[in-house]
Amino acid sequence: MLNPAAHARALRSALVALAMVTLVITGCARKPALEPPAPTLAPYDTVRGEPLWAIVPLRNESGVSFVDPFAVSDRVVAAAAQVRGVRALPLNRTIAQMRALGIDAPSSPEEAQQLAAALGADAIIVGSITAYDPYKPAIGIALALYPTPRGRLEAPHRVEVDPRRLVYQPTEYRYFPQRPDRPDKPGSVISEHIDGENHQVIHDVQNYARGRQDPEQRVLGWRRYLASMELFTEFAAHHAVDQLVRQEWMRTERWARQDQSGRR
Repeated sequence: MLNPAAHARALRSALVALAMVTLVITGCARKPALEPPAPTLAPYDTVRGEPLWAIVPLRNESGVSFVDPFAVSDRVVAAAAQVRGVRALPLNRTIAQMRALGIDAPSSPEEAQQLAAALGADAIIVGSITAYDPYKPAIGIALALYPTPRGRLEAPHRVEVDPRRLVYQPTEYRYFPQRPDRPDKPGSVISEHIDGENHQVIHDVQNYARGRQDPEQRVLGWRRYLASMELFTEFAAHHAVDQLVRQEWMRTERWARQDQSGRR
């Protein structure tokens, strides 16, 4: 028979063990479930395989010299690579092919076609960084997608590329002068000024963070995308590409309706 002191020690040990088991069970029960991020879906027919996008390095039209256009371009390529239904060429491969062809930046239809053919791309995306403020944070990104004549994106017009004309205009956004002989224009165009103090942007950052961060991280949580310009640029690139894909949905839907009307 245990003496009172030994009995008390045994009781305390049992209570401590019970408390530890309770903490483990409670901790497991409260652990948040993993949640995949919302995907961006491209509108293309992938029966013959996923179409290939090539992204030309973005021009810096922001007015500030400390922005790294290649770092921002890498984020755009990474965002494009996450779109379901397309493939995106790595930026260094596009740059290497441009150097091999002696092209600093596509400035004519012939150069764009030459680069696209050399890369085997179904579309070329050109763009600009139109604003950059790491303290707010805020960034402006303009992108234009030009389908190539390979026919994979069902585009009824030809390519005309001059990324030097990619400038941010709040009221009217026109990349190229109008050509009376043929309607040279991009398939889809977006121009986004993404301000980290805008409430809609903050809401979009919250949605973007779901499935892209450790659910047990409690220091900053989704706000880390607003605290780091690098992470904010990652979000902004995703947002810009997502808007470009939305424009592609509308463009291909219009093309499909026109094609059906022409067959009647």
